[in-house]
Amino acid sequence: MGRVHGCIGAWVLGCVVLGACSAPPSPPGVVTLAVLSSPNSLDPRVGTDETSQRAHQLIYDNLLSLDEHLRVSAGLATHWTQPDPLTYDVFLRRGVRFHDGHELTADDVVYTFSCFIDPAFVSARKGAYRTLDRVTAIDPYTVRFSLKEPFGSFPIQLVMPVVPKDAGPGLRDRPVGTGPYRFVSFAVDDRLELKAFPGYFGGAPANDGVVLKVVPDEIMRALELRKGTVDMVVNDLAPDVVHQLEEEQSVNVAESPGTDYAYIGVNMRDPVLADRRVRHAIGYAVDRQAIVDHLRRGLARPAIGILPPASWAFEPGVFQFSLDRRKARALLDEAGYPDPDGEGPAPRLRLTLKVSTNEFIRLQAAVIQQDLKQIGIDLDVRSHEFATLYADVLKGNFQLFTLQWVGVSDPDMLRRVFHSTQMPPTGFNRGYYENPEVDRLIDAAMAATTDEDRRRLYGEAQRRIAEDAPYISLWYKTNVAVSRTNIEGVTLTPSADFTFLRRVRKN
Repeated sequence: MGRVHGCIGAWVLGCVVLGACSAPPSPPGVVTLAVLSSPNSLDPRVGTDETSQRAHQLIYDNLLSLDEHLRVSAGLATHWTQPDPLTYDVFLRRGVRFHDGHELTADDVVYTFSCFIDPAFVSARKGAYRTLDRVTAIDPYTVRFSLKEPFGSFPIQLVMPVVPKDAGPGLRDRPVGTGPYRFVSFAVDDRLELKAFPGYFGGAPANDGVVLKVVPDEIMRALELRKGTVDMVVNDLAPDVVHQLEEEQSVNVAESPGTDYAYIGVNMRDPVLADRRVRHAIGYAVDRQAIVDHLRRGLARPAIGILPPASWAFEPGVFQFSLDRRKARALLDEAGYPDPDGEGPAPRLRLTLKVSTNEFIRLQAAVIQQDLKQIGIDLDVRSHEFATLYADVLKGNFQLFTLQWVGVSDPDMLRRVFHSTQMPPTGFNRGYYENPEVDRLIDAAMAATTDEDRRRLYGEAQRRIAEDAPYISLWYKTNVAVSRTNIEGVTLTPSADFTFLRRVRKN
């Protein structure tokens, strides 16, 4: 692994030395960020890729927001009430203006959310509003959301940008929002240019504007950062590259605990892995800390469950794996997989791990392979292009796989991933995990009307899931922003959203 790290670092340096810089630096007062790809749609009802969502965070405002504990808080709405289990009344700020000058009212909110229950409207976001029956304006600044059934997690579905009433398909390429930046221009596969909106209700941004510059290649992102043709990269540089830049002290690095969660997925219908003792043996054998320290360069922390520690619903008092290979071997003995030749090379059993072709993921798989070899499991690692891997996971065509959940913020993810009714194609229970008591706890949490009850029920569900180990948790990602030294005011949230940019200054 040391050799691989060295090669990456040398390649960055070589590019920097050899790269003849013809592109101009960022304009004075405008902050330029390198991103991996163009946004697919600047309409927040439709665009769900990462770059689109980053752009939405700058152009629009959410009806409700998430605080540092990932709890729902005020946004375009000052507050909300729940008159009964099926009704949420949301109260809007007054005087909020869209970039075209018109005032935000209940009609804009009703239009935005009614789209998600309109059968003719096509959006991958519609599944989140399956319990929503109708949206109505009580008065110009009050909106009522009526549900079909109680759903305690419904307020987080209101953490969603609001678009102007009757916004048509043109919003995809020429957006109009209430956010801190207004649209200037968009060149596909090149750049999105935004200008500070002086009429922003939260106060004018500290900079003149933001440019999202598309730089697909990681080495080129590092090169452009070094040259000053971009000012910042957020979460789009590998740990080795961040380490290389940090050692040279040519940039500033800001970090924050993140919400991305890496894990080993387990097929619970596999006859070998259906035995919890085998799953636990795997969990005790994998050295998470080594992965964090060496592969992630410390830009992560060992994980214990799908909900991040920043979440208000996170339960720390759950079963956790330590590195204990003696215990792992004992569990395999107990499960009926004794070592056939003592300290010899013959394995106790063979398993297959499917991973993507991403270099870091392949290196991580090689570490896991060596870890399991030490307890007598012969792990066949098979790497696939992401589309092929994902299709196999959806079909249940795997024994083990590694993936990441990105931006986990809502405890309802426990239902979507671990409830027995959420097996494909309905939901994300791709390992076919079934536990009636977990189902009962999650159902009760969904119907609960207070956060205290929801936290208690979700906590007990997390304890039971941890003991069953349908996932082998690996790590939570650390968010990283690497910026030029003339950039000030960089503060990352757990979800690493781009809302912080309005407080960034360029000297």
